[in-house]
Amino acid sequence: MQNVTDRTSNPFGLRPPFDRTPPDERTAVFGYGDANADFHLIGDHPGVHGGKRTGVPFTETDAGLAVQDVFRETGFVSGSQDEPDLENLFCSYVHMCCLPNGHQPTARDYDDLERFFDAELRAINAHILLPVGAQATDHVLQQYTTQRRHLELDMSDLHARQIRGRGFMVVPIRNPPDWDEGDRETIVETLEEILASDYRQTKGVATLVG
Repeated sequence: MQNVTDRTSNPFGLRPPFDRTPPDERTAVFGYGDANADFHLIGDHPGVHGGKRTGVPFTETDAGLAVQDVFRETGFVSGSQDEPDLENLFCSYVHMCCLPNGHQPTARDYDDLERFFDAELRAINAHILLPVGAQATDHVLQQYTTQRRHLELDMSDLHARQIRGRGFMVVPIRNPPDWDEGDRETIVETLEEILASDYRQTKGVATLVG
Protein backbone atom coordinates (compact mmCIF):
# COMPACT_ATOMS: atom_id res chain seq x y z
CA MET A 1 0.00 0.00 0.00
CA GLN A 2 1.45 3.34 -1.04
CA ASN A 3 1.10 6.68 0.70
CA VAL A 4 -0.69 9.22 -1.48
CA THR A 5 1.43 12.29 -0.86
CA ASP A 6 4.00 14.29 -2.79
CA ARG A 7 5.27 16.12 0.29
CA THR A 8 8.94 15.54 0.97
CA SER A 9 9.11 17.21 4.40
CA ASN A 10 6.68 16.25 7.18
CA PRO A 11 4.38 14.36 4.77
CA PHE A 12 1.81 13.60 7.47
CA GLY A 13 1.58 17.09 8.95
CA LEU A 14 2.88 16.33 12.44
CA ARG A 15 2.89 19.16 14.97
CA PRO A 16 5.47 19.13 17.77
CA PRO A 17 4.00 19.01 21.29
CA PHE A 18 6.42 21.58 22.70
CA ASP A 19 8.68 24.43 21.59
CA ARG A 20 11.75 25.27 23.66
CA THR A 21 13.60 27.37 21.10
CA PRO A 22 13.90 31.16 20.79
CA PRO A 23 11.24 32.84 18.60
CA ASP A 24 13.51 33.10 15.55
CA GLU A 25 14.69 29.47 15.58
CA ARG A 26 13.25 26.33 14.04
CA THR A 27 10.81 24.41 16.26
CA ALA A 28 11.47 20.92 14.91
CA VAL A 29 13.17 18.91 12.18
CA PHE A 30 10.44 16.75 10.72
CA GLY A 31 10.68 13.52 8.78
CA TYR A 32 11.93 13.99 5.24
CA GLY A 33 12.17 11.96 2.07
CA ASP A 34 10.23 9.31 0.15
CA ALA A 35 7.03 8.48 2.04
CA ASN A 36 6.87 5.15 0.19
CA ALA A 37 10.45 4.18 1.05
CA ASP A 38 11.57 0.67 1.93
CA PHE A 39 14.45 2.09 4.02
CA HIS A 40 13.89 4.31 7.07
CA LEU A 41 16.97 6.07 8.47
CA ILE A 42 16.48 7.08 12.11
CA GLY A 43 18.66 9.59 13.96
CA ASP A 44 18.70 10.93 17.49
CA HIS A 45 17.85 14.66 17.53
CA PRO A 46 18.74 17.82 15.55
CA GLY A 47 21.56 18.77 17.92
CA VAL A 48 23.40 15.56 17.01
CA HIS A 49 22.51 14.79 13.41
CA GLY A 50 21.66 18.27 12.13
CA GLY A 51 18.82 20.18 10.53
CA LYS A 52 18.30 23.16 12.86
CA ARG A 53 19.17 25.49 9.97
CA THR A 54 18.02 23.46 6.95
CA GLY A 55 15.04 21.61 8.44
CA VAL A 56 16.38 18.39 6.91
CA PRO A 57 17.65 15.41 8.94
CA PHE A 58 21.29 14.36 8.48
CA THR A 59 22.54 17.72 7.26
CA GLU A 60 24.86 20.42 8.71
CA THR A 61 26.73 18.45 11.38
CA ASP A 62 29.77 16.30 10.70
CA ALA A 63 27.90 13.23 11.99
CA GLY A 64 24.82 13.93 9.88
CA LEU A 65 26.80 14.54 6.71
CA ALA A 66 28.89 11.41 7.24
CA VAL A 67 25.69 9.34 7.36
CA GLN A 68 24.26 11.18 4.36
CA ASP A 69 27.45 10.43 2.43
CA VAL A 70 27.05 6.67 3.03
CA PHE A 71 23.57 6.76 1.55
CA ARG A 72 24.74 8.97 -1.28
CA GLU A 73 27.38 6.38 -2.19
CA THR A 74 24.80 3.57 -2.13
CA GLY A 75 22.41 5.41 -4.46
CA PHE A 76 19.71 6.63 -2.10
CA VAL A 77 20.75 10.31 -2.08
CA SER A 78 21.49 12.85 -4.81
CA GLY A 79 21.42 16.63 -5.14
CA SER A 80 22.61 19.20 -2.63
CA GLN A 81 23.77 18.42 0.90
CA ASP A 82 21.31 20.83 2.52
CA GLU A 83 18.22 19.76 0.56
CA PRO A 84 18.99 16.34 -0.91
CA ASP A 85 16.78 14.28 -3.17
CA LEU A 86 16.00 10.91 -1.55
CA GLU A 87 14.91 7.79 -3.42
CA ASN A 88 13.54 4.80 -1.48
CA LEU A 89 14.73 6.44 1.75
CA PHE A 90 12.94 8.32 4.51
CA CYS A 91 14.79 10.06 7.35
CA SER A 92 13.53 11.10 10.77
CA TYR A 93 14.56 11.52 14.40
CA VAL A 94 13.33 9.83 17.57
CA HIS A 95 13.34 13.38 19.03
CA MET A 96 12.32 15.80 16.29
CA CYS A 97 12.08 18.97 18.40
CA CYS A 98 14.96 21.43 18.43
CA LEU A 99 16.51 22.49 21.73
CA PRO A 100 18.79 25.44 22.53
CA ASN A 101 22.40 24.82 21.57
CA GLY A 102 24.19 22.62 24.07
CA HIS A 103 21.00 21.15 25.53
CA GLN A 104 20.28 17.44 25.40
CA PRO A 105 16.78 15.85 25.49
CA THR A 106 15.76 14.38 28.82
CA ALA A 107 14.18 10.96 29.21
CA ARG A 108 10.82 12.73 29.55
CA ASP A 109 11.46 14.68 26.33
CA TYR A 110 12.02 11.42 24.46
CA ASP A 111 8.89 9.93 26.03
CA ASP A 112 6.81 12.97 25.03
CA LEU A 113 7.79 12.52 21.39
CA GLU A 114 7.62 8.72 21.21
CA ARG A 115 4.02 8.62 19.94
CA PHE A 116 4.83 11.04 17.12
CA PHE A 117 7.84 9.04 16.00
CA ASP A 118 5.89 5.78 16.22
CA ALA A 119 2.99 7.18 14.17
CA GLU A 120 5.31 8.33 11.40
CA LEU A 121 7.32 5.09 11.40
CA ARG A 122 4.17 3.00 11.03
CA ALA A 123 2.81 5.31 8.34
CA ILE A 124 6.01 4.97 6.29
CA ASN A 125 5.89 1.20 6.92
CA ALA A 126 9.43 0.60 5.62
CA HIS A 127 11.02 -2.84 5.47
CA ILE A 128 14.46 -1.84 6.77
CA LEU A 129 14.96 0.35 9.88
CA LEU A 130 18.40 1.95 10.20
CA PRO A 131 18.87 3.59 13.62
CA VAL A 132 22.01 5.70 14.04
CA GLY A 133 23.72 5.80 17.43
CA ALA A 134 22.93 4.26 20.79
CA GLN A 135 19.82 6.30 21.64
CA ALA A 136 17.98 5.55 18.39
CA THR A 137 19.18 1.94 18.32
CA ASP A 138 18.05 1.26 21.89
CA HIS A 139 14.61 2.70 21.16
CA VAL A 140 14.12 0.82 17.89
CA LEU A 141 15.28 -2.50 19.34
CA GLN A 142 13.05 -2.07 22.38
CA GLN A 143 9.92 -1.05 20.48
CA TYR A 144 10.12 -2.93 17.18
CA THR A 145 11.92 -6.19 17.97
CA THR A 146 11.91 -8.85 20.67
CA GLN A 147 15.71 -8.94 20.62
CA ARG A 148 16.71 -6.10 22.96
CA ARG A 149 16.88 -8.21 26.12
CA HIS A 150 19.27 -10.57 24.35
CA LEU A 151 21.60 -7.86 23.05
CA GLU A 152 24.13 -5.62 24.75
CA LEU A 153 23.93 -2.01 23.59
CA ASP A 154 27.46 -2.17 22.21
CA MET A 155 27.37 -0.18 19.00
CA SER A 156 30.74 -1.48 17.85
CA ASP A 157 29.22 -4.97 17.92
CA LEU A 158 25.76 -4.03 16.61
CA HIS A 159 27.05 -1.86 13.76
CA ALA A 160 25.72 -3.07 10.37
CA ARG A 161 24.20 -6.27 11.85
CA GLN A 162 20.91 -7.47 10.38
CA ILE A 163 18.49 -8.05 13.26
CA ARG A 164 15.03 -9.47 12.77
CA GLY A 165 12.21 -7.36 14.19
CA ARG A 166 8.43 -7.47 14.43
CA GLY A 167 7.73 -6.88 10.76
CA PHE A 168 11.01 -5.05 10.18
CA MET A 169 14.67 -5.76 9.63
CA VAL A 170 16.79 -3.53 11.89
CA VAL A 171 20.31 -2.57 10.85
CA PRO A 172 21.99 -0.36 13.49
CA ILE A 173 24.63 2.17 12.47
CA ARG A 174 27.33 3.33 14.85
CA ASN A 175 27.43 7.10 15.30
CA PRO A 176 30.08 8.46 12.87
CA PRO A 177 32.27 10.21 15.49
CA ASP A 178 32.84 6.75 17.00
CA TRP A 179 33.65 4.97 13.74
CA ASP A 180 36.77 2.83 13.72
CA GLU A 181 38.70 1.98 10.60
CA GLY A 182 36.47 -0.09 8.35
CA ASP A 183 33.13 0.90 9.94
CA ARG A 184 32.12 3.07 6.99
CA GLU A 185 33.01 0.37 4.48
CA THR A 186 31.09 -2.21 6.52
CA ILE A 187 27.80 -0.32 6.47
CA VAL A 188 28.21 0.48 2.76
CA GLU A 189 28.77 -3.21 2.02
CA THR A 190 25.78 -4.22 4.16
CA LEU A 191 23.49 -1.79 2.36
CA GLU A 192 24.69 -3.04 -1.01
CA GLU A 193 24.10 -6.63 0.11
CA ILE A 194 20.55 -5.83 1.21
CA LEU A 195 19.81 -3.99 -2.03
CA ALA A 196 21.01 -7.01 -4.00
CA SER A 197 18.69 -9.34 -2.04
CA ASP A 198 14.93 -9.79 -1.96
CA TYR A 199 14.55 -7.50 1.03
CA ARG A 200 10.85 -6.78 0.49
CA GLN A 201 9.93 -9.44 3.01
CA THR A 202 6.39 -10.28 4.02
CA LYS A 203 5.39 -8.11 6.96
CA GLY A 204 5.55 -10.08 10.19
CA VAL A 205 8.15 -12.53 8.90
CA ALA A 206 11.07 -10.08 8.63
CA THR A 207 13.59 -12.33 6.96
CA LEU A 208 15.83 -11.65 4.02
CA VAL A 209 15.65 -14.04 1.10
CA GLY A 210 18.32 -14.24 -1.57
